[in-house]
Amino acid sequence: MGVNTPTITDIKALEIIDNRGRPTIRARVYTEGGYCGRADVPCGSSTGSYEAFDLRDGDSRYSGRGVHRAIANIHDVLRPALLDEEVTNQRRLDHLMVELDGTPNKSRLGGNAILAVSMAAAQAAAAALDMPLYRYLSGDGHVLAVPQACLINGGLHAGNDLDAQEFCVMPVGSPTMAEATRLVCEVFDTLKGLLENRHGKLSTNFGEDGGFAPPLRTSREAMDLLCEAVEKTGYAKDVVYGLDIAATPLYDVAAGTYRFDGRQRTPDEMIAAMQDLVREYPLIVSIEDPIQQDDLNGWKAVVDSLPGVLIVGDDLTATNVERLRLAIGAGAMNALLCKVNQIGTVTEAMDAARFAQRHTCPVVMSVRSGETEDDILSDISVALNAGVFKIGGPHGSDRGANFNRFLEIEAELGPVARYAGRDYARLA
Repeated sequence: MGVNTPTITDIKALEIIDNRGRPTIRARVYTEGGYCGRADVPCGSSTGSYEAFDLRDGDSRYSGRGVHRAIANIHDVLRPALLDEEVTNQRRLDHLMVELDGTPNKSRLGGNAILAVSMAAAQAAAAALDMPLYRYLSGDGHVLAVPQACLINGGLHAGNDLDAQEFCVMPVGSPTMAEATRLVCEVFDTLKGLLENRHGKLSTNFGEDGGFAPPLRTSREAMDLLCEAVEKTGYAKDVVYGLDIAATPLYDVAAGTYRFDGRQRTPDEMIAAMQDLVREYPLIVSIEDPIQQDDLNGWKAVVDSLPGVLIVGDDLTATNVERLRLAIGAGAMNALLCKVNQIGTVTEAMDAARFAQRHTCPVVMSVRSGETEDDILSDISVALNAGVFKIGGPHGSDRGANFNRFLEIEAELGPVARYAGRDYARLA
């Protein structure tokens, strides 16, 4: 076997913990020549029913969240099947694992087990070829996405009374990723001071996405604070805003209503609430999951009524090409949230992203609430030339890792690098 096509010699996995103290998987893939790729699996708190299955042990350890069963599947099923396979054939490796699982949602072996090996194999291939991962995945990767930084958390990601899950700043006016990162950190610091002055020190406790989880009740309270922090920091001309409503957990199936901003709302009233927010805060340019995942007509109504706003499919599409085809065909979204663990392999995630781009839907790459210091998603974002990266607030090494990897990539690319800026919604 030639030096350019090294084969897999070993695969090992280990149970580690994420930023919430919950177990997840770290996998290593070894190749000829002594190369190794490592990857950690992220996990969400707010998960849709169409996501790849996250296999857990269900016993007394970690309140049932242990991943020994998934790790056993890596060692006993995936490893024997992938030994001696060419590590640089990512599509074949991912296809073999999906075939071995044989279920629609990867529930036999676990989407977390398959993704761990998929990402580690990509890292091993890049190492063997002496390439950064973004270049191995794409010869044309050069766009640094606008960070959609969640500075105020609510919903399932925080212990407060905010129903909407995330309130984000997007530094579209910054000239570089380095300056965008500085802006986010300075606004974050200013917001902390405002919260302390208005609501006391306890208001600066953190949610799962690295933003603050203050004692607020309505989206308007959160937006007013966020806008004030941006203005006070001097960046009002450089910032637009993104929201994640995460509407599926807010929906009462039996009643057919949403719990949002302090009262129950019919689907039509929920759509009107989105329209009112954009009317009141016209710099809101992105709304994720405004309607529950199965209401395609409701999604279409939001898209039609808010021209120029990214209506981002997360639970709706689950980074799945078939779900994407359905949603795009119905006119029910105009941007894709890309989460690799929703679908379970690098190949399938990139296929979904490129399908969206071919259908004029920009890609918003995204971390999960449960992350480690693994920065692989930054490389995947650059490989896809994604225009937006939903990154969380700049608190903790789990969030800082992706900011810092983007800064490294920008420095490596030099004059070739292009910060998406105000072109965040355009396809590269």
